[in-house]
Amino acid sequence: MGLEVGGFLGLLILIANVYAIVKIVQSGASTGAKVIWIVLILLLPILGLIIWFFAGPKG
Repeated sequence: MGLEVGGFLGLLILIANVYAIVKIVQSGASTGAKVIWIVLILLLPILGLIIWFFAGPKG
């Protein structure tokens, strides 16, 4: 009756990716940089999220 571990983990990754994309869109980075970051997160969900967390646009 409960959620599977893989399903729950996938849901957490999806929520984190949506949060990252929203933060990227709200950032002051150039449009080209925003597009590159969003594509990176969409193509590599976990690795892209980790890279964005450490090196992504701030503010």
